Amino acid sequence: MRRKFMTYAAVSVVTFSVLTGCHAGQTVKSGTATVPANSSPAIQSPVQSPVQSPAIQSPLATSPPLPEGAERGFVFTDENGIAIRGADPVAYFTEGQPVIGSSEFAYTWKGATWHFASAANRDRFAANPEQYAPQYGGYCAFAVANNYTASTIPEAWSIVDNKLYLNFDLRIRDRWERDIPGNIARGNANWPEALRDFRR
Repeated sequence: MRRKFMTYAAVSVVTFSVLTGCHAGQTVKSGTATVPANSSPAIQSPVQSPVQSPAIQSPLATSPPLPEGAERGFVFTDENGIAIRGADPVAYFTEGQPVIGSSEFAYTWKGATWHFASAANRDRFAANPEQYAPQYGGYCAFAVANNYTASTIPEAWSIVDNKLYLNFDLRIRDRWERDIPGNIARGNANWPEALRDFRR
């Protein structure tokens, strides 16, 4: 069963799909954000500008050693080291959509810089990063389920049982959602060994 909630704003149209029936007790949210060409391009493409202000450093920023042969870090970042291409991870839970953050509200965790739309969101993340950070370090959930890693876009998101998952694009997100329990089980089994094979 699929229910859609349409929200219209001056700069974006957001579509939500709430899926039920994957398995008992499981809740799923996913959505897309369409931004006009004359608006900020940050939600559609990698962040182009470097961080302008120092990021707050997490006291728990260290990660376990990467698996042998892995060449990338535990968190997927753009060329400037920014996670989720600058999208605020907390906003997926509070706003139900990808929201581009600001370097003014930056936080460093697991070797990546995370941007937030407000100081409040940054502080919520700092208090419990694991609650808000995307699974598999923000790499494509479909790819990890198939034992490799790939890049992601902020729009291709799903929240399953209060955990954020990102995918390569909307088409891959839809494929991943065809078997959410199975893909999550395979992804959990493959992570972090899947870091050995980053494809794109």
